[in-house]
Amino acid sequence: MTVRVSPIMEHAIRPVAEFLAKHMHGGVSADAWAQAMNVPWDPPASNHGFMLLDGEDVVGAYLAFYSSRVIDGSPEQFCNLGTWCVLQDYRLHSLRLTKSLLDQPDLHFTDLSPGPGVAKLDSRLGFQTLDSTITEMRAVPWPSLPRDVAISSVPDVIEQTLTGVDLAIYRDHRDAAAAQHLVIRAGSESCHVIYRKATPGRIRKVPFVWILHVSNPALFVKSARHVARHLLIRHGVLAVRAELRVIGAPLQPSSVRQIPHVRRMYKSPYLKPDQIDYLYSELCCVQW
Repeated sequence: MTVRVSPIMEHAIRPVAEFLAKHMHGGVSADAWAQAMNVPWDPPASNHGFMLLDGEDVVGAYLAFYSSRVIDGSPEQFCNLGTWCVLQDYRLHSLRLTKSLLDQPDLHFTDLSPGPGVAKLDSRLGFQTLDSTITEMRAVPWPSLPRDVAISSVPDVIEQTLTGVDLAIYRDHRDAAAAQHLVIRAGSESCHVIYRKATPGRIRKVPFVWILHVSNPALFVKSARHVARHLLIRHGVLAVRAELRVIGAPLQPSSVRQIPHVRRMYKSPYLKPDQIDYLYSELCCVQW
């Protein structure tokens, strides 16, 4: 058997990036894949996932994004399963990549954008499905912001506003390719918002943003109309989409619904769904 599984170490990032750029849909360049694998935070693992090699040729890859988190005061290690691509002639070896990832000890696993087939496999492997009910608000050009509300995406303003854990999260993600940032300030309160922009496609006809993280859900929901206005004026965004599990309550006014192709899954021996978020993941690192 010439096909072998090997961890994606630093020397393999470029060959894997070129493999994904050639064989994955979405128009992500080799440079962008390489940047994504070199995460901007300090990962607790040396590999970037696992690859299939036939001789010296990359014929498959399953990316992984690792992070150390503190959950309810306890240190926890996470592995976010990323893009999985195997050439047709080598599909029989695909599960060897999955096994290599899941056999790593003492990790909580997330899979935040699996396709339908992968989601079925994840379920058989013990993954649980997170609630992905979404609330979506149209962006409207309100005349002006209230005097006590300020919204900024200027890095210096964000740095000066955030403190403690919120500032650490911002610094970990400020160079992640798909993560965009803004801060809401209202009186003595503030809220750090991380979002990713979705460009129009065959199904979705207008540009919108996915909210990935809010540090102060109550302030975000209260200020959502002003956030939508900011994104419309500054970035041409026509809608804001967020999952209820991320922001805590529906936006007003908005529609609330399920989107069948959106799946969020995780596998953990003891963490609960409300302890799983979308930080330190491929959602933040790959702009497809």
